[in-house]
Amino acid sequence: MADLQRLDDALEQDGGEVREAGPGDAVDGVRATAVARPASADGVAAVLREATAQGLVTLARGAGTALDWGAPPERVDLILDTTGLDRLVEHGAGDLVVVAEAGLPVAALSKSVRAAAQELVVDLPPERLAGGSTVGGALSTGASGPRRLQRGGIRDLVLGATVVLADGTIASSGGKVVKNVAGYDLAKLLTGAYGTLGVVVRAAFRLHPARPDRAFVVATGPLADVAARARDVVASQLAPAAVEIDRPAGSDDAAVAVLLEGTGAAVGQRAAAAAELLGGRVQDEPPAWWAALPGDPAGSVGGSGSAGGQPVETLAKATATLTGVADLLAAARDAEQRYGVGVALRGTAAGVLHAVVTGTPEATASAVGHLRGAAPSPRDGTVTVLRASREVRAALDAWGPVGGLDLMRAVKRQLDPGRRLAPGRFVGGI
Repeated sequence: MADLQRLDDALEQDGGEVREAGPGDAVDGVRATAVARPASADGVAAVLREATAQGLVTLARGAGTALDWGAPPERVDLILDTTGLDRLVEHGAGDLVVVAEAGLPVAALSKSVRAAAQELVVDLPPERLAGGSTVGGALSTGASGPRRLQRGGIRDLVLGATVVLADGTIASSGGKVVKNVAGYDLAKLLTGAYGTLGVVVRAAFRLHPARPDRAFVVATGPLADVAARARDVVASQLAPAAVEIDRPAGSDDAAVAVLLEGTGAAVGQRAAAAAELLGGRVQDEPPAWWAALPGDPAGSVGGSGSAGGQPVETLAKATATLTGVADLLAAARDAEQRYGVGVALRGTAAGVLHAVVTGTPEATASAVGHLRGAAPSPRDGTVTVLRASREVRAALDAWGPVGGLDLMRAVKRQLDPGRRLAPGRFVGGI
């Protein structure tokens, strides 16, 4: 049980607050005892020092838009609410760099840099942006979107970070920071680690100039044909900003949408060439499904599970090689026919897609295993379950085969030897 008075005393100089956890303060169904909301990096450090002294398990939370992604934590004593750290620290427009605190919503950061005709090319799903997804949350989940094809994911855009370790140590690495931790690039190490290694309090990102003109090219067709045409566009000289594939559950067809960005007439010329290559049409606006997660993962998925073996939706992230996307699409259709599930797939033709599997827990587990079978090794592709019911999680390994697990565990022991930060949330029980 957390000693709230001692936690509150730790924040006396910070101006933050501590309160008893309420019914909504749970992480994937695991209830917390207390919530601390510091207002500075020093406040985060003070809270974590006190939490470690009390033997508490702490989990960082931003807006909570993906708090039920990954595996449920073994336990949660303290939720560290980062929304009190919501400042845009620096925007070096001339250097195309922005520094922001972890609790700043990505939408707010984007609005600020847009005034200088710049952008942070993260492309979060619209549902997460609308929910206030924060800088820290985007880093924690390793966010990426359609324009990952040309600009990379958030891991490629982060230049440096200031983090607080479980014992309250403040450490920094990378650009726009002073003190470095020898041997680790903390910014990239913590990206996608679901808060199990440290709490990001500040991060620096590379920006890109906003491109004023854009055009979309959309086409539909049989799965193998769409995958081949999308691959041709990715490998072409057209320099597409994004090439996205959408395959609805139960369909033998898929859609492909290409985004061309730039300035002036050259965009229209490239779009016309892409339309000829795809056998599609040029349009000014993206298709309705652009950048959104497939299915309705915010609906029937969650920690409450499925009663009586009724179908529920399970959200997963699938990766593949450029040529392996066709195999993944075929595996989705085959899994539907074998196991009586629905499998919707959507994402970049370069091989980072999200899937929503709809079925009973047993059938869903079998379908996920079938999707994993489309890649002969983790190097060729992975399928990670992000959001699922308890029954689905009990029926499969959410992370699947992972390379370098021993190294990951060694890093966890080095940075969080007492396992005080979100234990169990990440791969291998890290």
